[in-house]
Amino acid sequence: MTPKDLDHLQHEVASLAKRQGDLEDVVLEVMERREAAQERVKELSGRVESVQAKVNDAVARRDAATAEIDGEIAGVTKERELVAASIPADLIKLYDKLRAQSGGVGAARLYQRRCEGCRLELNITELNEVRAAAADAVVRCENCRRILVRTPESGL
Repeated sequence: MTPKDLDHLQHEVASLAKRQGDLEDVVLEVMERREAAQERVKELSGRVESVQAKVNDAVARRDAATAEIDGEIAGVTKERELVAASIPADLIKLYDKLRAQSGGVGAARLYQRRCEGCRLELNITELNEVRAAAADAVVRCENCRRILVRTPESGL
C-alpha cells in the first residue's frame, strides 16, 4: 500500500466517521421528535377519550329524553283519542282544520276578554256575542278564527 492510498483511506475513514456522527445526530433528533410526538399522541388520546365520554353521556341523556318524550306522546295521544271520542265529529273536523291553518293551535282560551291565540282583546260587540251564545255553542275569535274556550276567567 502506498502512502497516497493510506492517506486516501485515512481521509475516507475520517469522512465516514464524520458521516456516522452526523447520522447519529440525526437519529437522536428523530428519536427526540418521536418521543415528543408520542407524548402529544398520549395527551390528545386522553382528550379524545374525555370528549368521547362526554359525547356518550350526551347521547345517553338524549336517548333517555327521547324515550321519555315518546312515552308522553303515546300517553297524550291515547288521552286525546279518548277525549275526541266524546266530542262531535264536526267539531273535531273544524278543530283539526283550524289547527292546520293556525300553526298547530285550533282553540284558544278566552282569558280576561283576550283571545290567547292571537293575544288580541275582543271588542265590546264581540264580547256581547260571546256572552249571548249558549254555553255549548262553538264561539270563534273574529281576529284569528280559532275556537274560543270560555272559562270563569274569561271576564264575561
